Amino acid sequence: MKMKKIPLFALLFVIFFYSTQAQKKTNNLFPNHSGQFTHADTLRGSNTPERAWWDVSFYDLHVNIDIKNKSITGYNRIKYKVIKSMPEASDREMQIDLMKPLNIDSVIQNGQSLIFRRDGNAYFIKMNASQPIKSLEEITVYYSGHPHAAKNAPWDGGFVWETDSLNYPFVATATQGVGASLWWPNKDYQGDEPDSQRIAVTVPERLSDISNGRLIRKKWNGDGNSTYVWFVNNPINNYDVALNIGNYVHFKDTLQGEKGILSLNYYVLPKQFDTAFQQFKQAKTMLHCFEYWFGSYPWYKDGYKLVEAPFLGMEHQSNVAYGNKYTNGYLGRDLSHTGLGLKWDFIIIHESAHEWWGNNITTKDIADMWVHEAFANYAEALYTEWLFGRKAGDKYCRGTRENVLNDKPIIGYYGVNDEGSGDMYYKGGNMILCIREIINNDNKFRQILRGLNKTFRHQTVTGRQIQNYINEESGIDFTKVFQQYLTTTQIPHFEYKIKKGKLYYRWTNCVSGFDMAIKVTTENKNQFQLIHPTEKWQTTPLSVSQNNFKVSKNFYVKVVEK
Repeated sequence: MKMKKIPLFALLFVIFFYSTQAQKKTNNLFPNHSGQFTHADTLRGSNTPERAWWDVSFYDLHVNIDIKNKSITGYNRIKYKVIKSMPEASDREMQIDLMKPLNIDSVIQNGQSLIFRRDGNAYFIKMNASQPIKSLEEITVYYSGHPHAAKNAPWDGGFVWETDSLNYPFVATATQGVGASLWWPNKDYQGDEPDSQRIAVTVPERLSDISNGRLIRKKWNGDGNSTYVWFVNNPINNYDVALNIGNYVHFKDTLQGEKGILSLNYYVLPKQFDTAFQQFKQAKTMLHCFEYWFGSYPWYKDGYKLVEAPFLGMEHQSNVAYGNKYTNGYLGRDLSHTGLGLKWDFIIIHESAHEWWGNNITTKDIADMWVHEAFANYAEALYTEWLFGRKAGDKYCRGTRENVLNDKPIIGYYGVNDEGSGDMYYKGGNMILCIREIINNDNKFRQILRGLNKTFRHQTVTGRQIQNYINEESGIDFTKVFQQYLTTTQIPHFEYKIKKGKLYYRWTNCVSGFDMAIKVTTENKNQFQLIHPTEKWQTTPLSVSQNNFKVSKNFYVKVVEK
């Protein structure tokens, strides 16, 4: 997802962003969480009985875009595997999600029309035929209407109906947070992805549609419209499925990557061609960097695309939306307040990082969105390091702390589509920097990042799985570190005092049992070593100079001299 605007009046903007993008209900599983949730929240955010009995294998989405009337018609043919018996309490129903004001017009299975009922933004379809366990079945859902128009994409998601400088229509979708069912019927639950997907989009013939995956066919329909058929060869999370409709021009390149030749395709408006040709060169450097740190690009079969969009940007899988006005930084601003963020294009780097963190590895529940955003945020620091060295990368990451609000815990409430605090970006990235420092072995740290993307390749996961993997592969128990930074708003205090050349230290303002190691100097102010504070006062046998003592700035803590 996209970062907030930060400089000057930015804190007010940040608060507005996170209150409007996702309804910021909070999680009473944690001390700082309280909130109320509705029946609709549960239908949207949980694996309901009407979702749990089937596993989607293929979406075949066909949609006709009526730009003049800002309406759509279409159908989605859903192939699925029956993985368990339908519970009797569900009255043999299947849940398919489609948000108002769109409507499902009919549902067909085996040539028969099925009865359905609506409950808010969820439809419950009565299955006539038996659904034997392990059987492969198919259902077709026809729908139409006027999809919700985004007020401020990508934060207030929906359809973006714009025109470009030449007065051509410029239309796109952005639905992360609000949900893919805003414009097409599906199981709108992150825990279930199709193995592959087809996307067929009909638009006026003077325009192009750029969607995910590979273009396999363009058909002239003879009625003033053309249909673009795209095929995604890999699993894809539903909010990544996207339309980009405009008067595009195309240029391309290739990358010699870890798994061979990776195709790079760029789609921009004609007036931006020369500027884009230069600005998008950053993509190759970025891909080399991220393949080094995270492993091979996850979608060689589908390629890599950057597509100009009428909004800031979004991490649409193999189809990254770009609207950063061909400037470095974040719309020309530096989110790290260090100057380093102006050395590269924020949207190209951050949104492409989501190809690994969010698209390759997708959380089952939006409450664990920190897995997507913390690692994508830290990817910015790694890219800065790739260009300018380790000290620069660390400086960039530390600089983003100015944007942390500590308003509520980062982990949201499970099962109700609750995203948690926007601190998942900057605070989450700084938590990863702490973990890297404690591991104290960059080769091992790199292998952990690569191992995560290999072990959980093309999978949906829980945040706990990611935590456990890091613990196991590092040989260090970071449980309390995750608990501190993800489930509370407290910044731990490192308290210390030096008496007669001895260092005394402890943790306060922390979760019970907090035991994060930290780097400090003792005898030589230029050499750091790890010590292991607890909540009880400890001392070190090494002599410590008051003048030489300092705590590594790479730890997101408050240092308090007693």
